[in-house]
This record gives sequence, structure tokens and C-alpha cells, in this order.
Amino acid sequence: MNVADRMAEIQPFHVMELMAKAKALEAQGRSIIHMEVGEPDFRTPQPVVEAAQRFIATGQVFYTNALGLPQLREAIAGFYATRYGLGVDPARIVVTAGASGALLLALGALVNPGDEWLLTDPGYPCNRHFIRLLEGRPRAIPVDATTGFQPTPEKVGAGWTANTRGLLVASPNNPTGTMIEPSRLAELALAVRSRGGTLIVDEIYHGLTYDTDARTALEIADDIVVINSFSKYFGMTGWRLGWMVVPPGMVRDIEKLAQNLFIAPSAPAQHAALAAFQPETLAILEARRKEFRARRDLLLPGLRTLGFRIDAVPQGAFYIYAGIGDLGTDSHALASDLIERAGVAATPGLDFGANAPERHMRFAYTVAAEKLGDGLDRMARHFRI
Repeated sequence: MNVADRMAEIQPFHVMELMAKAKALEAQGRSIIHMEVGEPDFRTPQPVVEAAQRFIATGQVFYTNALGLPQLREAIAGFYATRYGLGVDPARIVVTAGASGALLLALGALVNPGDEWLLTDPGYPCNRHFIRLLEGRPRAIPVDATTGFQPTPEKVGAGWTANTRGLLVASPNNPTGTMIEPSRLAELALAVRSRGGTLIVDEIYHGLTYDTDARTALEIADDIVVINSFSKYFGMTGWRLGWMVVPPGMVRDIEKLAQNLFIAPSAPAQHAALAAFQPETLAILEARRKEFRARRDLLLPGLRTLGFRIDAVPQGAFYIYAGIGDLGTDSHALASDLIERAGVAATPGLDFGANAPERHMRFAYTVAAEKLGDGLDRMARHFRI
């Protein structure tokens, strides 16, 4: 069997392998505190579950339009109006098989073989692999705490070459939880547009911000591609449903690609998501946002007390990207040690790029405060603090 050459450059998602190791230890009777995977521990909101049950009970579970249910696209447009005070044409909204499906569609429509795309390092690993899958070339922009782990127009200019076609950013970001201020995002959009490129903004953690409300990049211009998801704020990870808002002239190309790659997003998930915007659901989600903030405010000082260095406070999502300081020389070895000896699973920086990954770890506060406190106690005993 001759495997495609590109597969040598597509690395495994190490956090999933770490989670498998944690599950194997649990199967042996070990207690593990899970801070490795970005999946909230909250159940799908009950109104969403009930909407899915009602739809499935009809038995009329067929393909939808490749762009998504018209009523769901309209509901998403209504959400932009109420949440951001922004009018978005439902015709520009594409419902997708998760945010991953949205990114694959967007990049599939934009990337030619050999094209370079700029991404932050550290950053979400799958994005660079999507680009490589499409025979493009991901080009890393090293970022650190001095810029909140986000790019600047100067960094974009320094990284841009004759082959660069665009920039992909996330706000809030995974793994750092940091955000891009609206004025800075507008500067980035101008820097990309002036060079003839396209800006893609990942907003899948919108709704999960704690010090300020996020503003959507759609407020800046219509030529920005915006990605969002029902997984994070809406608590629907396993439903695999997302959406994106694209420039008007791009809709038909995205539709053709969606027809061929996916046919349509999951019909039950789409009908369930119609309930995601109901007032009773949003009340549940806002209460959960407060809980996530309380978890962050517990874990952040706790990690610092243990000796982890956190120079950029996460403003959103549910991650803390921590320098390991004097606690070790290699975050991968430290992560293995913590899971084996302390029963705490956290993700080493290896997944998130080549920018000092051995000096960083990501902790996800996706478990209850009591478990986070237990995890901190276990690590304190492990480090003998």
C-alpha cells in the first residue's frame, strides 16, 4: 500500500492519545482528573434534547439542503441580531458538520496547491493539517504572552510572502484562551486585505468569555470568513454541528463543495439546534458561563501557586496555557509523570506547534470545581509543595 506523502506531515492529535491513556488507567481502577480535552462536562441543554426527540419521533429524517435548514440559518441570523446587534443575511450562513467541517469547506474553497496560509504558533493543530491535506503550506507565526499569544499586523507583514494567500486566527484562542481586541482585529483584516489575502476568524468559543463580551469579526467587513460552532457555548459537542458566514460571492462554491463532501449536515442535530436559541436554553448557557468563570478563577491562581507560569490571563474558552517554569525540562515528560503518578491528565504543548512546546502545558477547566481542586491538591502533593 502506497500512503500519500502528505501523511508524513500530518501528526497525530496527541491529546486524544493522552485521553486514551487516561481511560486505560481508569479501566485499571485508577482515579484520573481530566484536564486534557476541551469538552465541557455539562449535558446537552434539555430543550435541545427534547427538540431532537420530537423530530426523530416523526420518522421524517431525511437529507436537508447542503447549506442547512433554512429555518436554522434564519435562527442563526437572528442570534447575530440579538447578541451582536448585527444584521446578517441568512443566505450567507452555511450550516456545517461541526466547525471542523466549516474550516474544511472554507479552506477547500480557498487553498490552491502550494498556497501559504499564516497561523499562530501555538495554535489549534488541526488547522495546519487541513491546509496540508489540501496541498497548501501552513506557515507559523510565533506568538507569545507579550502579544497575548495573538498575531499583530507587524508579525503578519513579516510572515507574508509572495505565496501567502491568507491568515487564520481564533478569538478566543485554543490553547491560550486569549482574545483579539476589535481594533486589533480590524488592523489584521486591513493587513490581509491590503495584500490581496483572505482572513478567516474562528469564533467557536464566543459566548464563553469572562472579562468582556466578544465582538464578531463580521462587524468589520463582509469579506471575512467567520467560523462558529454549536459545540462549545451551546454544549453540543457530540452532535457535530457548526456554521460559518461567508462573503456573498463565495456561497455557491461552498455549496458545491458541501454537496460533494457531506451532502448535508445531520438533520437531527439541525432540528435540535433550533432550540439552542430559545430563551430558556440561553438562560442555562449563561449560568454555565458563570460556572466556567468560577473554574478559571480557581485554577489560575492554583496553578501559579504550584509554580506554573501564566503571563497571559485567558479571557475566554476553557483553557489555561501555562509555562512549566522550574517544574521540569520537558512538558511531555511532565504530562506523563502527572498522569502516572498524580492521576492528573493535562496536555503538553507538543500538540500546539513548534514554538517552545516543551516549556508549556494546556489545562482545560472542563470539569467541576471540586475536581479541579482535587487535581490541584494531587499536583501539590506530587511536587511536595
